[in-house]
Amino acid sequence: MASWQQFAMEQPELAAAVRSRFEANKHHVLATLRHDGSPRVSGTEVQFRDPDLTFGSMWQAIKARDLQRDGRYALHSNPGDESMSGGDAKISGLAIEVTDPADLREYYEATKPPAPEFHLFRLTLSDVVLTSVDPGGEFLLIQTWRPGGPVRSVERR
Repeated sequence: MASWQQFAMEQPELAAAVRSRFEANKHHVLATLRHDGSPRVSGTEVQFRDPDLTFGSMWQAIKARDLQRDGRYALHSNPGDESMSGGDAKISGLAIEVTDPADLREYYEATKPPAPEFHLFRLTLSDVVLTSVDPGGEFLLIQTWRPGGPVRSVERR
């Protein structure tokens, strides 16, 4: 697992492209695991708070309880319009709940969530994928990164 900062330091160009996809739209799709192991998808917003990628959740929300039980997640950027401009980003890894009162207070003051009680998760990365259409529209370019490794690129025609 890697932090967002580690990813950005190892692969700055891909990290910048992925970050831009998550900053292009406010709402994204988070997948968690239900108690029986089946997937659950929920809407979420993310924040880049150096050195981490984080998200907050309403207090005792089902997605938060899913992650408390099993921290594995997958996060899919909102693809926006149909153009695929900038690509389609996906991240997976392990969500770790932030419980330090000072960190929670700092997050609250910075983001002003709608309620004083909330959950905050730091997202570690095990897999990052950016899928984009080449400028000529002839193929998909799929770029994949895993901690400690190079970016792997595959063209699909």
